[in-house]
Amino acid sequence: MAGITATEVLLRRDRLIVAAGLIVICLLSWLYIAGGAGTGMSTAAMSTWQFPPPVTMSNALAPWDPSYWIVMALMWWVMMIAMMVPSAAPTILLYARVCRHARSRGQIGHTVIPTAAFVGGYLLAWLVFSLLATSLQWSLEQAGLMHVMLMWSTNSVLSGSFLVAAGVYQLSPLKSVCLKHCRSPADFISRHWRAGRSGAALMGLEHGFYCVGCCWLLMVLLFVGGVMNLVWIAGLAIFVLLEKLAPCGTVIGRASGLLMIAAAGYLLLT
Repeated sequence: MAGITATEVLLRRDRLIVAAGLIVICLLSWLYIAGGAGTGMSTAAMSTWQFPPPVTMSNALAPWDPSYWIVMALMWWVMMIAMMVPSAAPTILLYARVCRHARSRGQIGHTVIPTAAFVGGYLLAWLVFSLLATSLQWSLEQAGLMHVMLMWSTNSVLSGSFLVAAGVYQLSPLKSVCLKHCRSPADFISRHWRAGRSGAALMGLEHGFYCVGCCWLLMVLLFVGGVMNLVWIAGLAIFVLLEKLAPCGTVIGRASGLLMIAAAGYLLLT
C-alpha cells in the first residue's frame, strides 16, 4: 500500500462508490417527488388508482411565470431521474468496471473519473426530454385539456390518443432498436467507447437518448394517469425496470403495447 494515494484507494472501490451514489440520487429524487416536487401540492391529493382519473370542476387556468416554469421543469427532470436511473444502473456500473480495467492497464490516468461524466451526460438527455414535456404540459393546460391542479388529462380523446400512440410505438421497429441498446450494456459500451471525460459525457448522452427513445411515450402516459400520480409514477418505473432488465423484457414490452391499445379502446368507447 506504500505510495498509493487516497485517490487511488478510492478508485479501487469505484463500483461500490458509484452504486452508493446512484442509490442516494434515486432516494433523494423519490423523496423530492413524494414531497410535492416544489408544487406546494400534496401527492396524496394528486394520486389515485382510478382509471381514468376522476374529473373535477376546479380547473381555473393560471398563468405560468418564470419561477413556475422552473418548478415544473425541475419536477419533470427529478421524476425522470427517479424513474430511469435504476434501469440504467447496470450500464453505469459496467462502464465503471471497464474504466477500472482501462486504468489498471494505464489507458486512462488515475486522476480521471469518467463515470461521473457518463452519468452527467445520461441525465442531460433526460433534461432535454423534461423541457419538452414541460412545454407540452403548458400547451395542454392552455388548451383546457389538462386539470391545472391535479395534472391529469380531462379529455378522453386525448388520453385515448396517447395510449394508442404509446401502444403502437411499443410494437414498432424503432422501439425495438432503442430497447436492444438499453438491454445490452456490454454491446453498447464496446460499440460506442470514447476515451476521456468528454468522451464519457458523450457516451452517457448517447445512451441517455437511446433510453429516451425507448421510453418517451411511456413517460407521456403520465398525462393520462397524472403527472404527479404516485401510482402511475411507481407503476411506470417498475414497468421500465422489467422491460429493460427482465429476461422476458421484450415480450413484456410487446404485450404492454396491446394492453395500451385495449385501454385506449375502453376510454374511447365508454
